[in-house]
Amino acid sequence: MLLKKPSRFRNSLTFRLTLWYGGTFAVCSFVAFFLFYALITAVIQEKTDRDLINQAGQFSTALKERGIEAAENLALFEAQAAGEKKVFFRLLYPTGQAFSSSNMAYWKEIAVRKEAIGQLLGGGAGQVIETIIMTTRKEEVRILYAMISPGVILQVGQSMENYTRIFDAFREIFFITMALLIGLATGIGWFIARRAVSGVETITKTAQGISGGTLEKRVPVKDRGDEIDQLAMTFNQMLDRIGSLVAEIRQMGDDIAHDLKSPIARIRGMAEIALTTGKTPADFEAMAASAIEECDRLLDIINTMLMISKTEAGVEKPSREKIDLTGLVREACELFGTTAEDRGLTLSCNVPERCVIAGDARMIQRLLSNLLDNAIKYTSAGGQVEVSLSPSEGRSVTLTVKDTGVGISAEDLPRIFERFYRGDRSRSESGTGLGLSLARAIARAHGGDITVESRPSGGSVFTATLPSEE
Repeated sequence: MLLKKPSRFRNSLTFRLTLWYGGTFAVCSFVAFFLFYALITAVIQEKTDRDLINQAGQFSTALKERGIEAAENLALFEAQAAGEKKVFFRLLYPTGQAFSSSNMAYWKEIAVRKEAIGQLLGGGAGQVIETIIMTTRKEEVRILYAMISPGVILQVGQSMENYTRIFDAFREIFFITMALLIGLATGIGWFIARRAVSGVETITKTAQGISGGTLEKRVPVKDRGDEIDQLAMTFNQMLDRIGSLVAEIRQMGDDIAHDLKSPIARIRGMAEIALTTGKTPADFEAMAASAIEECDRLLDIINTMLMISKTEAGVEKPSREKIDLTGLVREACELFGTTAEDRGLTLSCNVPERCVIAGDARMIQRLLSNLLDNAIKYTSAGGQVEVSLSPSEGRSVTLTVKDTGVGISAEDLPRIFERFYRGDRSRSESGTGLGLSLARAIARAHGGDITVESRPSGGSVFTATLPSEE
């Protein structure tokens, strides 16, 4: 357990965010330091080189105007004025031999570099500037070689000790300051990371509670409008949807149990009666016929449920063939015409000459059959059922089935497309309560939908909208 906790902490988002914050701050600070250090070093070196070149110019002027003795005196004066441990001067022949210099007791390990003199004599450069490190004192010295007259070379060196001390102090202060700032940045990063992931932790705890079976929990939304609030709202919407689906599944399970119970009970009852009272083959044949009829009813319920589930889930996708919807509507009206006449109804069909859609003819026929069967079933003798087809806006067609039947109450209207739902007025008629659910699933699978308008004793109007090909 003790090993798991540090490992879990290291793998946490808070820890990684803190590392990112602290690491980014540290890298940016070091980059800024090195850029600043390089800039200061370049500026100081440029200033030092400019001073050396100016001194070389003074020696050249003194040599031209007052002769070699004046140049020698100038070397002694400049060395004493600046400090013999700060600067030195040498006057050299082109061979590299020194014929005059300032006090070199402090600089005796500084030699004359013949390569630099060679560069001057070769005409490759007007001056040669280099930096050397004295081995005994680990001190940097900036040295200039310059030709101040045709036969005289000036070697001047300036100690960088003061600047080195400044750089050392700067580096020391920087690292101490950086250690404090990185610690502060890590603390601030930890605070920001904890604040940033607090919403995620709340969502995680809610999800853990839900995994334990509590679907009523919701993630609190703090109304800050940030990404965490959006995630929380989306998560809550998902929970609402899951809760709705679970409730629907439970209701569907109850409805399935209720609708399957009756046929199975009837089959068992008929079998029990046949076994106890049946005496002739005709009795057993009647029982077998009734059992087959009830089994067909069960199979129809199960097949319809499977078709609805597959269609809504997108498993059973409709084919996209060009079909003439006008022809399908006319065939459906002819098929149900006899049923309508037997019930004393008037069935009318108002369709255009041609109406082409892309869809599955078998599914569309099922949709038409369910809507017509529903309209005829709940319309009393002397009533009317009207089927119409017309184009609508947005490259779609509208199929309307209108009846003058018993209508649907306001309480039942929002639920009529639910599986197995049957209103009080529909319970007197045979049916499973799956027809309208299947019709809507088919319409939506084709990219359309079904709506209904109805009132008690005022008839109903079912409107199916389907995408058109024309």
